[in-house]
Amino acid sequence: MKLTSKIAAVCVAALAVLGLTSCKDDGKTLYLYNWTYYTPDTVIKQFEQKFDCKVKVDSYASNEEMYAKLRAGAKGYDIVVPSQDFTSIMINQGMFREIDQDKFTNRKYINPAVLEKATYDPEMKYAVPYYFGAAGISVNKTKVPEGSYERNWNIFADPQFKGHATMMDDMREVMGDALKYQGHSVNSLDEQELKEATELIVNQWKPQLVKFDAEAFGKSFASGDFWLCQGYAEVIYGEVPEDKWEETIDFFIPEEGGPSYLDSMCILKDSKHYELANEFINFIHTPEIYAQFLDAFCFPDFVNPEAEKYMTKKSMYSASQMANCELKNDLGEGLDKYNELWQTIRFTSD
Repeated sequence: MKLTSKIAAVCVAALAVLGLTSCKDDGKTLYLYNWTYYTPDTVIKQFEQKFDCKVKVDSYASNEEMYAKLRAGAKGYDIVVPSQDFTSIMINQGMFREIDQDKFTNRKYINPAVLEKATYDPEMKYAVPYYFGAAGISVNKTKVPEGSYERNWNIFADPQFKGHATMMDDMREVMGDALKYQGHSVNSLDEQELKEATELIVNQWKPQLVKFDAEAFGKSFASGDFWLCQGYAEVIYGEVPEDKWEETIDFFIPEEGGPSYLDSMCILKDSKHYELANEFINFIHTPEIYAQFLDAFCFPDFVNPEAEKYMTKKSMYSASQMANCELKNDLGEGLDKYNELWQTIRFTSD
């Protein structure tokens, strides 16, 4: 695969600061490299007690950061949790060791609908689903009454939200929304479809937006500055006090679906604790344990349906809303088309 300039630049930076190894092996420690705040401590402690071991967690904030560090030579990690496009890339580059299917006795709990979407590894040879999620739409009900707006992506053309709306600073998310609304795949490389999606965003959606914002929109929603946000539910719910959720937030994923992501647990090729890594992956999908993971973030249960009966907290949204969502695949050199159109979107004046 040809690396994008962004990933290549991160690789260079990683090489500059990376030591020869990232982890020191003591024989009884599993080294997990996962997204920030994505591994509940209670789950880790239960695994440590059951298998008489320690789990050390390093975290990353983006797939690019994780991939760059590993390609730059970081050693010692056992398990990594990439999203679907990077999972595909890393499988093709031979960076993973196969999952021990004899140890993976909990595979029976994985939702077949998730595996249908994971076309890069539907048999879970290298990647076991961790969480399937999607961005959606949040409307502040204290500012705009329910029933006064469309419940699809074209809500961003609604002039009542002008000056109080934001979409993510993420080209695959925003362009994927427009493509889905127009009946196309979020992975489309058709020039006419991409042109029409760009025109929709520039001419109808962008005039209502304050800005493209992938980081602070949750705080602005909670303060009442933003009434309409495209983004991840956990960002919104994480900023609004829990006792205000019901009266404030209307979060939904449009019926037509949208871009989605699938993070998967993968064992790295040079893992020194292969047996323990397989035990960890299987442990996570014990329904009672997976329910604790979901409860920790108020996530809906889509990956492991058996876990739902053990959940104790109400999810931010229902798993059924993600039925028509589509994974953002690795587009290879086709990504250049998106980059070019995104520049048009970002820098075209209203």
